[in-house]
Amino acid sequence: MTRTPVSSSRVARTPFRPTLLALAVGLAVSGMGGTGIAMAQERVFKLPRIDVVGQTDTDVARTPGSVTVVTEEEINEIQPRSTEDVLRRVPGIYIKGEEESAVVTNISVRGLTAGDYKTLVLEDGVPVQPGIFVGNARYYNPRVQRLEGVEVLKGAASLRYGPNTIGGVINYLTRTPEDGVSVIGRVGSWNTRETAVELGGSAPSGDSRFGIIATRAESDGFMGKGYDMTDVMVKAGTAIGDNQFIGAKFSYYESEANISYRGLFPDAYEAGAKFNPAPDDWFLSGRTAFDINHEWEINPSMHLKTLVYWSETYRDYWRYRLASDTGTGPATTTNADGYTVWNYGDEVQGNNRSFERIGVDSRLTMNHSAFGIGNEAEFGMRLMQEEMTDTRPRADRATPRNPNGALHRNRLDSADSLAVFAQNRFDINERLSVTAGLRMETYEQKRDNLQNTNPADTFSNTEYMPGIGATYWLNPSAQLYGSVYRAFAPPLVGSVIGSGDTPTESEKSVNIELGVRGSTGPLRYEVTAFQMDFSNQVDPGVSGIRDPNEGKALHQGLEAALGYDFGNGFRVDGNVTWIPTAEYREDRPGEAVKGNRLAYSPEWMANLSLGYQSGPLQTALLLNYVGERYGDGMNTKELTTESTGVWGGLMPSHATVDLTGRYAVSPQLNVFGAVKNLTDERYIAGLRQGIYVGPERSFELGVKYTF
Repeated sequence: MTRTPVSSSRVARTPFRPTLLALAVGLAVSGMGGTGIAMAQERVFKLPRIDVVGQTDTDVARTPGSVTVVTEEEINEIQPRSTEDVLRRVPGIYIKGEEESAVVTNISVRGLTAGDYKTLVLEDGVPVQPGIFVGNARYYNPRVQRLEGVEVLKGAASLRYGPNTIGGVINYLTRTPEDGVSVIGRVGSWNTRETAVELGGSAPSGDSRFGIIATRAESDGFMGKGYDMTDVMVKAGTAIGDNQFIGAKFSYYESEANISYRGLFPDAYEAGAKFNPAPDDWFLSGRTAFDINHEWEINPSMHLKTLVYWSETYRDYWRYRLASDTGTGPATTTNADGYTVWNYGDEVQGNNRSFERIGVDSRLTMNHSAFGIGNEAEFGMRLMQEEMTDTRPRADRATPRNPNGALHRNRLDSADSLAVFAQNRFDINERLSVTAGLRMETYEQKRDNLQNTNPADTFSNTEYMPGIGATYWLNPSAQLYGSVYRAFAPPLVGSVIGSGDTPTESEKSVNIELGVRGSTGPLRYEVTAFQMDFSNQVDPGVSGIRDPNEGKALHQGLEAALGYDFGNGFRVDGNVTWIPTAEYREDRPGEAVKGNRLAYSPEWMANLSLGYQSGPLQTALLLNYVGERYGDGMNTKELTTESTGVWGGLMPSHATVDLTGRYAVSPQLNVFGAVKNLTDERYIAGLRQGIYVGPERSFELGVKYTF
């Protein structure tokens, strides 16, 4: 029986400028084929990487779970400032914004508290969150300029990729530039300037490729939250004979951002004020990483992929302490315009953390005919080590980044982990396929207080996660899918060591989803119902450190996506997410009441895109809607300050509209531009120690020239 393909739903460091080093590395690795660089090639060679879904409709149809694949064309249509602009348009995802460049990102999937650690984020299959077992998952975010796509995978199939898959897996896919040189420039509101250079080359045989993408961005930032970023990625690879392929990727990222935990007070927000509430606070971050991918087609029925990765990340957060913390005055004062503002003292504290990770991930796939039917089996292993050094130096206003005394914190958190998994897809007949799998994670976490001579504290645990899913073709244009699996997220080191509480279990849930997807002619659609039943949900709030045995919670909802091509250049795509249930099932003293809604969990979210293409012109009108949501588990209505200094309260719904356009002047020259927040909607993007304000209306204009 012939099947119609199913479409996925659309949706103070020393400065380092490694451009010459990147070029040298790229040339050296591409030279492994021994044939040099050429602008023509006999065949296309794709650098090996780990995709969690795949790039074809067939890959989507083989997945017994909800899938969204965002293509490069869709990314170009959105003209995103950051990955947040891409993800917020995916069904089921809510972004709690802090500032427009998304140096710090907070992602919520299906009602999970934004900023938590229950969704695994990868880049080309490599974990990019600074810590999975040692914490601080949200303090690095890949630059969107290097991406060619994004895969979002939910359901039991996500078990293959690690812990923290309660919300699924997000996999950023990086680009390898085409042969030649491209220069991209962009300017915009708030004195934003961005320049990128892309260089690609390949051997005459097509068996070797390399590419470089280097980006430099500067901005004064909305509300004076300026930033200065550098991002460089080098990729290269070659074929080894006819059945082996190797690829390497080096990346370097550095950022200085004038941002803080602190936001505006209600009087300043309501008056439309746009000043930076913490003008002297700085978030300094950077990451250096190196990955090696190897693929071996052992025979037509057996395929081995092995990935080795290393990364080093730092996050130095220099913030002025309040006068109330140092005993020199009240916590708030009034500025020259009469607005309530934070009253800062002269003491600066650095919450500085550095991370190192090394890992190996290997997975063997083979086709076989056990039980007299078609089968595909996959076996995998991941071994990983992580470390986080956590220090708190203090300085004064005269020398804000030069510590002037003993450290107020100095500790080393580390974790060793081993995971193995196995799954098998049984193709029962032409219509029905069933996939069953099991993952085992065992890990040991350790905390060593470097300020004393006491032995390190440790915590170890092993978890087993079974899952089963199925796909069934109702007819050539409609496919049912569903799965049930047990997911878990390891507790952060600070939750189980030194917390004064002995954990009895890790955070885990039983996830169920059932959906239908398909396409017929110009119409494509996907609808998914889901449930996440937590036996022990840990609400990390903003610090990530909470009682590891907090209690039960239930999430239930529906995601729907629909697209239609009118055939005259016009296209419409939309999706809606409804989460009627995202509630605590037990009281959490001082934090939440049974039956209350989870913080940062809107009941309704929606996206609508109207696109038009005619010859060299492409344009789109993009709508994003976010319903009201609470800032705390107590579901307080008025904006309030909790004892921790974190604000709660009900944030109203908001809708933003973007207008984007692109025009190909010639095959070499493209111009593009955008108006973001076209209606100049003023809205509360999030709460922390004050109000985070969503970016005002802004303008961008760019040009790309390919030599």
